[in-house]
Amino acid sequence: MLADSEFFYQIYEMLLAHFGPRGWWPGESTWEIMVGAVLTQAVAWKNVEKAILNLKRAGLLELEAMCRAEEGKIAELIKPALYHRQKARKLKNLAGYVKERYGGNLELMFSQETKNLRGELLSLWGIGKETADSILLYAGEKPVFVIDAYTIRIFSRLGIVDQNTSYDMMQELMHRFLPSEVELYNEYHALLVALGANYCKKNNPICNLCPINNFCNYLKIQKENK
Repeated sequence: MLADSEFFYQIYEMLLAHFGPRGWWPGESTWEIMVGAVLTQAVAWKNVEKAILNLKRAGLLELEAMCRAEEGKIAELIKPALYHRQKARKLKNLAGYVKERYGGNLELMFSQETKNLRGELLSLWGIGKETADSILLYAGEKPVFVIDAYTIRIFSRLGIVDQNTSYDMMQELMHRFLPSEVELYNEYHALLVALGANYCKKNNPICNLCPINNFCNYLKIQKENK
């Protein structure tokens, strides 16, 4: 299947019609969104919500408070998000970076050129491309399309990319065929997550209920093999 802007928009419109606006990323502050981007690594969002609530109740969901808090204390509070010791270290590193480089001023941080800021984030221990781009898009409102396993799985099943396509190649494709708009990138990524989590699952996908199954090469191959 040939990819073009019209195709990507069509997929977007069909997903939006099916799921409706996702209102993503949930968070009461810019820092909370950044914390959520770290905590959601390799875990369902419901677990992240529990961890964030624990941090709020302890008064540690503030950048300054997290800088002062002991790493072990943070780890205990975020246990529901799993890998809590590693994630506590990541959060401390991230908070320390914002404090030391930008005086704790997130507005100043996000006023930096996107490419340079992305490089800074990627230089931090435990911050990979997906986490850095989630911070840039959802917290910083930078036009950077976030790629995850759902994105690659869905578009590989649509026949647009190979299932082993790299993060960078998939992102380049989304940037090429979609206008550089924060709101569009935000909603589109959230819709892909909804599709991947509910229908286009890694094992036993629910193809008969998928809103874009008419475009799906995976479904056609499954039918041919029966």
